[in-house]
Amino acid sequence: MTTTHPTTRRLVLTWLILMGLTLVSMISAQLDADDQWLALPLWSALLVLISTGFKAHQVLMIYLNLRVSTPGWKGAFIGLAIVILGLILSGYLAARANLLG
Repeated sequence: MTTTHPTTRRLVLTWLILMGLTLVSMISAQLDADDQWLALPLWSALLVLISTGFKAHQVLMIYLNLRVSTPGWKGAFIGLAIVILGLILSGYLAARANLLG
């Protein structure tokens, strides 16, 4: 099996995309007039989780170079990332239900 390493251009482009998505996540946080943190609205929380999932995928495929590994390894790592994001979403939804209920 031959290994192909990501090029410098690909690494830098991926880094720029990750930084852009980090800015999207940071901007989606909201402060009220008293500079107190507020719970994110559902659309904003989903935007953060989707961008986080994409970022995790990019790190796994580009920086850990899983794109050239076997489907089992790819599936295991992507599956674990999805489970973690699902747990975060369920915790957010449970906390939101407590606040509204």
